[in-house]
Amino acid sequence: MADKWWYNSRTGEVELGPQSNSIDRVGPFDTREEAAHAPEKLRQNAEKWAADDAAENR
Repeated sequence: MADKWWYNSRTGEVELGPQSNSIDRVGPFDTREEAAHAPEKLRQNAEKWAADDAAENR
C-alpha cells in the first residue's frame, strides 16, 4: 500500500506516512492537499454533528 498523508494536530504539519504519535495524527488522506485542510474538515464535521444532535433533541 502506498503511503498516505496525515495531519499532525499538535504541530500543524502535514506528514507523508505515519511519522508522529497516533494521538497527534488525523488521517489518513489520499493527497497532501486533503491533509492540509484537515482542520477545516474537522470543524465542518463537528458543526454538522452538533446541528444533527440539536435537531434530534428537539
